[in-house]
Amino acid sequence: MRLSLILCLALLGQASHALAAATRTETAEKPAKTVASNAMSLSPMAGMAAYIPGSSLPEGSVAAALPIAPRYDYSANLESDVFGARLFTGNFIQQGAIQFNPDYMLATGDRLQVRLWGGFNYEAVLSVDAQGNVFLPQVGPLKVQGMRNSDLQTSVEAAVRKVFRANVFCYASLANAQPVRIFVSGFVSRPGLYNGTSMDSLLHFLDQAGGIDLQRGSFLQVRVKRGQQVRATVNLYDFLLHGDIPLLQLGDGDVVFVEPRRNTVKVAGLAKNSNRFEFEAGSLQLGELFRLAEPLPTATHVRVVRNSGTVRNTDYYALADASTQQVSDGDEVELTSDKQPGTITIRVEGEHQGAQEYVLPYGTRIGSLLKRVVPTERSDMKSMQLFRQSVRERQQALLQTSINSLEAAVLTARSGTAEEAGLRREEAALIMQWVERAKKIEARGQVVIAQSDARDDLLLENGDRIRIPAKDGLILVSGEVLFPTAVAFDPKLSLDDYLRRTGGLTQNSDASRIIIAHRDGSFDDSKKNDTLVAGDEVMVLPKVDVKSRQLWKEITQIVYQIAVSAKIAIGL
Repeated sequence: MRLSLILCLALLGQASHALAAATRTETAEKPAKTVASNAMSLSPMAGMAAYIPGSSLPEGSVAAALPIAPRYDYSANLESDVFGARLFTGNFIQQGAIQFNPDYMLATGDRLQVRLWGGFNYEAVLSVDAQGNVFLPQVGPLKVQGMRNSDLQTSVEAAVRKVFRANVFCYASLANAQPVRIFVSGFVSRPGLYNGTSMDSLLHFLDQAGGIDLQRGSFLQVRVKRGQQVRATVNLYDFLLHGDIPLLQLGDGDVVFVEPRRNTVKVAGLAKNSNRFEFEAGSLQLGELFRLAEPLPTATHVRVVRNSGTVRNTDYYALADASTQQVSDGDEVELTSDKQPGTITIRVEGEHQGAQEYVLPYGTRIGSLLKRVVPTERSDMKSMQLFRQSVRERQQALLQTSINSLEAAVLTARSGTAEEAGLRREEAALIMQWVERAKKIEARGQVVIAQSDARDDLLLENGDRIRIPAKDGLILVSGEVLFPTAVAFDPKLSLDDYLRRTGGLTQNSDASRIIIAHRDGSFDDSKKNDTLVAGDEVMVLPKVDVKSRQLWKEITQIVYQIAVSAKIAIGL
């Protein structure tokens, strides 16, 4: 008998050791997420507050039990001109529960953290049951359904004091709101049933549904319904413009319904909010619309395009007189600046005495300005230069057009044989490199005025620059010469003499294409006039050597344009 007992004890000990070893092995091989899940089980609702759709969730949490809505593409909201479209771009989905809202009304399913210490110790997370109660040990059931969050601590203390007169202290707080499922319907981008908590805002559920349908939905009429009862009607413009939105406590099964879009009017032009706005009534005063659009200080007039029926009419009002005018559904409003120029600013640079900046009445002629300019003994008034922004823009546009034409010709050139195609490809690569350099050249916008008999009658434009050069007695030689430099002027020297003093022409030069640029902005061809005066610039243009005659013509044209408009000679 004793031997049998000893054998049984030995077998039992071996079994215990085997079980312990198996337990250790299982614990060592348990995945990290399971360990994290066990840690989270100490606080069952801990994972809910940090819940973000699309992120990983701890097992065992309430949020893990809720299906995650797929991500929505919000690119249409970001690109739309509808006022309020950018409100829904996925940012409200990521919000956490607002656990410390004092006006939150406790409801079935909410979880409360209760602690008792002192003469009696107790700590637990209690759920509000179907009857609206939580059960406190030694105290009994406590009715909390419908109680404000700010009154929870006081109510629990009062219930505990009825049983424990002294030496027992308590603390109670809302651990987490109940999970709810909310129907989002009406004119939204993606109607459906969405998950959250009873503390999540209305915007949280609308954002999950992709936001208001930009073509059909209303930002002014968003209703929250419980059964047949309309609990609230929300105007999202109040939130967008003033930051006002009601804190609604949503319950499981509530419906967020977006009404169809009302009337709209589009605002463009000089406004801070150039959007399409919605309004309730059949017509809207422009004064009300301006409060939404906020015209810029530079706006002076408003153009209203009325799209009523088959007729399209346009009205034009001064901004100060337009507040009482009415607009209707589908109208288009554009804020413009209709200001008459009063004064212009002219800058006079170079060799002269006096101010360099002049503010003149609009319509001033150049002769009136020159009467106020005091030249010096070194001023070369005969070569006076005028640079104008509008001319520079036209020169730049012409140059860009020519470059675009050259690019098209290079890229569409045809070849008869494979060898010719290879040569064309190499040639095209070189030309495209030259084109990229040509694109960076900026025109100067110079106007030739020195030789004009009607120079003094020329009207000045705002931003004009007048430059009076100094008499320096130099000849500048640039372009395809060995040593581009400036040479002292000597009336005995010819054009060839100046070219020899700069080392002569390069192999890439074209002796028949030499331009003489005079200081006043005029140009001469050296073949017609090789007489130089002090201050002239000699530009030796590069040789154009391409297989296609059409390309040769176009490159030659661009080379001349650059030389004339920018006074730069770039080689190919």
